[in-house]
Amino acid sequence: MAAAEPKPPTGAVAARRLAQSCWSAFWDYETPKVIVVKNRRLGIVYRAVQLLILLYFVWYVFIVQKSYQDSETGPESSVITKVKGITLSEHKVWDVEEYVKPPEGGSVFSIITRIEVTPFQTLGTCAESMRVSNATCDSDEGCVAGQLDMLGNGLRTGRCVPYYYGSSKTCEVSGWCPVEDGASVSQFLGTMAPNFTILIKNSIHYPKFQFSKGNIENRKGGYLKHCTFHEVSDLYCPIFKLGYIVEQAGENFTELAHTGGVIGVIINWDCDLDLSASECNPKYSFRRLDPKHIPASSGYNFRFAKYYKINGSITRTLIKAYGIRIDVIVHGQGSFLCDWILLTFMNKNKVYSHKKFDKMVDAPERSAGPGLCASEPSQQDCVLTDARGLAQL
Repeated sequence: MAAAEPKPPTGAVAARRLAQSCWSAFWDYETPKVIVVKNRRLGIVYRAVQLLILLYFVWYVFIVQKSYQDSETGPESSVITKVKGITLSEHKVWDVEEYVKPPEGGSVFSIITRIEVTPFQTLGTCAESMRVSNATCDSDEGCVAGQLDMLGNGLRTGRCVPYYYGSSKTCEVSGWCPVEDGASVSQFLGTMAPNFTILIKNSIHYPKFQFSKGNIENRKGGYLKHCTFHEVSDLYCPIFKLGYIVEQAGENFTELAHTGGVIGVIINWDCDLDLSASECNPKYSFRRLDPKHIPASSGYNFRFAKYYKINGSITRTLIKAYGIRIDVIVHGQGSFLCDWILLTFMNKNKVYSHKKFDKMVDAPERSAGPGLCASEPSQQDCVLTDARGLAQL
């Protein structure tokens, strides 16, 4: 009886099968099998999904998002402003040189509408303002000499003196006296302010597309001297009345003139540069920028002083000014046909594609005809050149 042949180890069998399957996968060719299911309901669902995908690309990607266009955001921009008009307060006539700060005509400026004036301040000693914390006192013991409160009006002398009015007392300070609360006089300049005119000259430039435009139309006959802005009939007359700007921002002019506030004039240049330059027009919008519903941060005011001499001593008039600050903000987007259009639809798209993309080929070992490099023993590399220029586009 013949002896049974020894069986190979289980691990060897598994390894052999794995090797056979690997070689089979390497040499075999696979192709997908398509099965046509003749089911009307399934076919309708399938075509509906295809239609939705097609509509997504045609409507949203191409029409809404305009993905076939190249775009540039944030145009280069310059803004020049000029305010005109006069107004009255209880004591004087005010002109532009006095109520516009700063006077340079930039994109941010303030129009003063109300002031609180503290005249004839001189360097000396006087009662501290009651608004300063720990300023009230009953005797000299409540005041520390040499103490300097960063929110106060001067250096404390250590004396407790009567206040400017009433029976209260505050600590005496050395500084500009009298302090603001003691002798300020309020004056309202906003009576005629709604009729102030503001010229806003703006020019933009999209460097990527070499496109420039301004918001003033070149007309003869002194057009800018007689026009004011109108969204339809006078779009390129950027002369706005201050009252119009405040009204468009949804604010009450009298209230805003008393408390002050910040109004943004937003100029938007969203331009489809595939169209004519006449289709690229500015769009204006107006809104209040400071949060008027938060008392701690609403309103707008600032202080400045005018200095002069009386009988050889330095004197100043301190002015706390409330006003309407105008911030001119320019933004936009320019879009233009992208390379995809040139590569796909132009008559000479092959020439454009040839110039846009570089093709690298191996150098032949010997001459293969016209246009190829001649075979030389010392020649290792060869570059194919295209004699066609961009002039063929």
